[in-house]
Amino acid sequence: MLTAPDTRQTTALARFRRGCVIPAHPLALDADRRLDERRQRALSRYYLASGAGGIAVGVHTTQFAIHDPAVGLLAPVLELAAETAAGTDAILVAGVCGDTAQAVREAELAASLGYHLVLLSPYAPLDEDALVERARAVGEVLPVIGFYLQPAVGGRHLSRDFWARLAALDSVVGIKVAPFDRYRTLDVLHGVAAAGRVGDLALYTGNDDHILADLVAPHRITVDGRPVEVEFVGGLLGQWAVWARTAVGLLEDARRARGGDDVALRRLLTLDGHLTDANAAVFDAANGYHGCIPGIHEVLRRQGLLAGRWCLDPAEELSPGQLAELDRVYAAYPHLRDDTFVAEHLDEWLA
Repeated sequence: MLTAPDTRQTTALARFRRGCVIPAHPLALDADRRLDERRQRALSRYYLASGAGGIAVGVHTTQFAIHDPAVGLLAPVLELAAETAAGTDAILVAGVCGDTAQAVREAELAASLGYHLVLLSPYAPLDEDALVERARAVGEVLPVIGFYLQPAVGGRHLSRDFWARLAALDSVVGIKVAPFDRYRTLDVLHGVAAAGRVGDLALYTGNDDHILADLVAPHRITVDGRPVEVEFVGGLLGQWAVWARTAVGLLEDARRARGGDDVALRRLLTLDGHLTDANAAVFDAANGYHGCIPGIHEVLRRQGLLAGRWCLDPAEELSPGQLAELDRVYAAYPHLRDDTFVAEHLDEWLA
């Protein structure tokens, strides 16, 4: 059962509600597709040094296959991140998957390792009623971040009523909104507003195709005839697994833009197109996101943080033409990259 939060947990929840950059943590493998602990730690150190508010581990970007007991990597990977972040104020988010029993077991593992929150991935065999009850059960262990995952990478369509019911659970403290679809994004916003959780439940964009517009746009929802303003406070993103130092600056600019800084707003509206174009190459949007994780790995490989693009599944590689697209966006948008920052600190992160 969920016990009363300690000071560390309370501080992490307050920070999460204020909003921050939370990169989705990749999985560092060697050429034999075994866990590369040195580079796994280096990635965590990179995100924390970049100014990210936390890290999300065991999520899609970490490769869902680690949740398979036969692979045996979930506990080691969660533990490495927790050890590396020890002594910092980083928010630790653990991705949990599967049916109710599996999700509860994984949440209990995360709690035992000092994680603050769980990101609860959808589970296709369950209907919406069962998904709400699953979230309720997991919320007895750790506070829950709901997750609208796009169908192309394992998500499903969920109704506006579902999001209202999920948001009504006290143990749900946030939602990662990542359907890559404006209509379904609005379903989540309306659901949160209908549940009366605006200002209490933190919305994080996971729409890697629309990051900056999500962060700066005013979202005004009408509930029972009265306007309610809903906003995204941060991002929990695979795209922010790369160029994380830049991401932190972009979120700071978004706060200034929401506060009335028109110069920051105009700059971000321009950069929104640049970042979306870069994301299309990294995430392999042209090929149904097949090369999404190898694309993230390729960017980190170029910076020296990873030794290669290897995934657990040997068939998971860049799509034809994706490497050329990555070359194109590298040349077109140097202002999005944080190569200099990484080069200055890489040796100490790998030490």
